[in-house]
Amino acid sequence: MVHTGIIVALLFSFLFPLEFEVEPYLQSATPNSIFILWETDSNADTRVEWGTSTFLGNNTSGTAFYNYGNSQIHTVLLDGLNPDTRYYYRAITSNLSSEIYDFITPADPESESSLKIIAMSDIQKDWSNWDKYDEIIHEGIMDYLTDEYSDDLPQELQMVLIAGDLVDTGSNYSHWTGHFFAPSTPLFAHVPLYTVLGNHEANTSYYFNYFNLPQNGSTGYEEHWWFTDNSNLRVIGLDSNWDFQLDVQLNWLEDVLADACYNPQIDFVFAQLHHPYHSELWIDGNTDYTGDVITLMEAFTDECGKPSIHFFGHTHGYSRGQSQDHEHLMVNVATAGGAIDYWGEWAQTDYSEFTVSQDEWGFVVVEVNAGDNPDFTLKRISRGNRDTFRDNEIRDEVYIKLYNEPPVKPEALYPVGNNIDGDAFLLEASEFIDNDGDDPSAVQWRLYKNCEIEPELLLDEFVNKENWYFYEDTQESLELSLLSIQPLDGSTPYCWQVRYRDSSLGWSPWSDTTHFQTIESQFSANLLLNAGAENGTDNWIVHEGFFESLEAYVCDGIAPYSGIYYFAAGALCNTSDYAEVSQTIDVSEYNDCISSGLAEAHFGGFLSDWGGSDHPEMQIVYLDASNNEIGYSTILDTYNSSWTYLSASQPVPEETKFIQCVLMGTRYAGDDNDSYFDDLFVKIFRDASCMTTFIAGDLNQDEILNILDIIILVNIILEGYNYQLQADLNEDGLVNILDIISLVNIILEI
Repeated sequence: MVHTGIIVALLFSFLFPLEFEVEPYLQSATPNSIFILWETDSNADTRVEWGTSTFLGNNTSGTAFYNYGNSQIHTVLLDGLNPDTRYYYRAITSNLSSEIYDFITPADPESESSLKIIAMSDIQKDWSNWDKYDEIIHEGIMDYLTDEYSDDLPQELQMVLIAGDLVDTGSNYSHWTGHFFAPSTPLFAHVPLYTVLGNHEANTSYYFNYFNLPQNGSTGYEEHWWFTDNSNLRVIGLDSNWDFQLDVQLNWLEDVLADACYNPQIDFVFAQLHHPYHSELWIDGNTDYTGDVITLMEAFTDECGKPSIHFFGHTHGYSRGQSQDHEHLMVNVATAGGAIDYWGEWAQTDYSEFTVSQDEWGFVVVEVNAGDNPDFTLKRISRGNRDTFRDNEIRDEVYIKLYNEPPVKPEALYPVGNNIDGDAFLLEASEFIDNDGDDPSAVQWRLYKNCEIEPELLLDEFVNKENWYFYEDTQESLELSLLSIQPLDGSTPYCWQVRYRDSSLGWSPWSDTTHFQTIESQFSANLLLNAGAENGTDNWIVHEGFFESLEAYVCDGIAPYSGIYYFAAGALCNTSDYAEVSQTIDVSEYNDCISSGLAEAHFGGFLSDWGGSDHPEMQIVYLDASNNEIGYSTILDTYNSSWTYLSASQPVPEETKFIQCVLMGTRYAGDDNDSYFDDLFVKIFRDASCMTTFIAGDLNQDEILNILDIIILVNIILEGYNYQLQADLNEDGLVNILDIISLVNIILEI
């Protein structure tokens, strides 16, 4: 007789056949092993048939556990495999069988094989673009690989990295099965994926159920952080979510980097984590903990000479930057599905370390070459945005070499020597030369004052050759070998240096320190006190609203243009719809020029707002001896959400005794008055016919000749600074003991 239970089971399986909730996908591949996972809608056995041909021939069992309701996740470990070998497999659960897929095991590190990886992030569904992730997988990644290389996925792609936010809601089971796994089966059945937690995963059990990542993180934090090696590349996964921003993770990372440093097989290290340290498109997503990670990776590149990358997401758009002094790239590989953070939507800023930011969907491809001259090429592949469709267009590319020859040491061409006019000022260096063919990527300038006594750093300017921000390359007409700067003080000694960076992140040596001496300037020094907010709000009078001196990002603000602080007129911590502040300057010192109509006011600074709505304004007002208003300037203003340099000049009315600098901030949108100011200035330009003649020998420019000038002259001679014009008192072209005798005689004759 047929047992009733068997009949019921057969009938049940006929009426409700076993189905895949998630098709097979690959995890944690090594040269000798790989994990294969899948999910079915009910309890059943777990097997994989596999082999080196489609005839298969091998059969390996695994384990299963419940995930959601009656569904079960199945895991099979295939080990004893050969490196760099193609295997075929299919997943078996009772009478349910997947189609036959294939994969290729990673090569043995000693074989020095090259590899390609895909990096992407923020896959969670954009409800206004329902199938965007499906498009990224099929029309993006798979079509790109087919068109550029071949349709043999396992041969052309070795790893897929995902830097978090795989789903919109981590606790929603259907988001995992339907939104993430369903579109990606054709890719992840052939190529292993490596993920890290984003904030949308919310640390739910589904994430840890679905992924079998390398179990080499800190004890108790397995799969929160991990690493894996493939050929000459080490890939590290990190957890940047709030509850896991722990020292134990940083200590673990430091150990893993140290191991990679001394591992002769490892040439490059790529890390991935979810949150940015700096994000140009959405600064509210910035996370200081990622800065700690960057610091460790920068130290690794310096000590070991091995370039590195950290991939991140969270901000829904692409960005690529590089540490200023280290061979380290920082790359936002979003968005592969999530709604784009468009320009102008959020608080945004132009960080000096980033050269490209794009509000587009897409993914990143990195081709890593091993061998005698290891290198890698990173490409951003774009699918466009709501306004512009792009069909796998390469929108950014960078090429990095392990053994990079840095650019040739540049020469400082101008200024040098005596009699330099500091009013219209330009630094000029020799041309960029790189013997191994790299393009120029950046330049750094340093300018010092009073180099012979105690050098004072006036300018440390880092300039990228390109800077794509808000749809424009702000450096489009830039000439790297030239730098225009504000007028310098007259009759003052300076020195400066310059160095170049190539596109493979190598810096040239600094140029030799070059000295020069300015002649008397027709511009006064900056007459504003506390012009850059470094001394709080000192010297400024608040007439209406609130006025604050803020550090970077305090009360959801921005980064200063320079220094540590900037001004917010209208304020952020105590906001007002309108604010007005001023500083009054006594200009009676320049009365000879002003009263003769031979003086101009030169004023300006850096202004910015937050999102293009609020309105910072700057104006100067001319006052007579009784503080009556007798004139005013045009208004300098902007609606730009990045720091913008503005300046103007105009004649000073002849009756002027005071100049009042007025700052105004008006809120037109949002909760805060985002009217920002930094590095402000007011200077008086005087016609040469009304300027006081320089006193020979007045080396400290206090208009008095005394023992202090003799001390300075002695120091000049001892330090060998023979270029000093005002120190050559006997005009023989040399600065020596004879000039000391001349200065003593001048003082004695007064």
